[in-house]
Amino acid sequence: MNGAPPVLVVTRLDDATADVVIEELGRRSVPVVRLDPGDFPDTVTVAARVGGPGLMGGSGLGGEVRTETRSAALDGVRSVYWRRPRPCSEPEGLSEQDAGWCARQARHGLGGILTALPGAHYVNHPWRNRAAEYKPAQLSAAARCGLHVPPTLLTNDVEQARRFLRDHGPAVYKPLYNSDYTGRDGQGLTVWVEEVDMADLDAGVGHTMHLFQSRVDKVADIRLTAVGNRLFAVRIDGSPGLDWRRHYDDLDYRLIDTPPDVAKAVHDYLAAFGLVYGAFDFGLDAAGRWHWYECNPNGQFAWFPDPVTDRITAALADRLQHPDRDSR
Repeated sequence: MNGAPPVLVVTRLDDATADVVIEELGRRSVPVVRLDPGDFPDTVTVAARVGGPGLMGGSGLGGEVRTETRSAALDGVRSVYWRRPRPCSEPEGLSEQDAGWCARQARHGLGGILTALPGAHYVNHPWRNRAAEYKPAQLSAAARCGLHVPPTLLTNDVEQARRFLRDHGPAVYKPLYNSDYTGRDGQGLTVWVEEVDMADLDAGVGHTMHLFQSRVDKVADIRLTAVGNRLFAVRIDGSPGLDWRRHYDDLDYRLIDTPPDVAKAVHDYLAAFGLVYGAFDFGLDAAGRWHWYECNPNGQFAWFPDPVTDRITAALADRLQHPDRDSR
């Protein structure tokens, strides 16, 4: 590793999106330290110092973090690419209570250090990601910023849900958060976007919060990936169902221009949450109107065809390599 300040990539081992960005930084001879909190404390070691000679009135936080193969000074990190890290692991050989206590201490200790690196540019800061993951906050911000949001209801009241379907149907159900879910056979399940019939609305609505949204009569989908001021809008054709994520092999992808009003609203949305990066999903109707669905503040992009992936990768590498440079 050369003497230039490194980029810290915080993610797990199996992360194709992080892989392509790391490869691009490598081609540019930008040093990278890849760190997964899930490897702490087994193969990650940290010594962080606050106060004392050399730190009083200076950076505030000093010291070093080490992985099996790399190290970085905590006050010398250029940028942080926060992707999809695993949680800190529970040490083996301890009681369940003791191991859990250790993992929680690690989360607040190592996690707190990694979120407070002095002078580092975050893409995105994990606290910003967390705040921007809540669908109600997303919906409210999107509407305030001028994005066209289909009529939406958040409720645990079955009568309100039925009234919404009568007034705004056909409608779809969307999960508020994609958490782990397994069937009786132990296999992992995914809760997809599905159309809702009146017969589906029963007492089960009262068990938790539900999100119902008027179905967009779309002719295509759009995934818009924002990296700072640079927008990459991809039109997605060929989906035979509501949720295009179920049909990757059937899809066609084409880069398109972003309408100026949508571009302004997207930038306003990013600013509202303090985000540098966001993956926005839209439905495109026959009249050419973009209907906003959601924004994943940490969405993946490496599944796009190479010409699209390469452009987004270069934009992210530019941002991480030169965090003080205007990225227009």
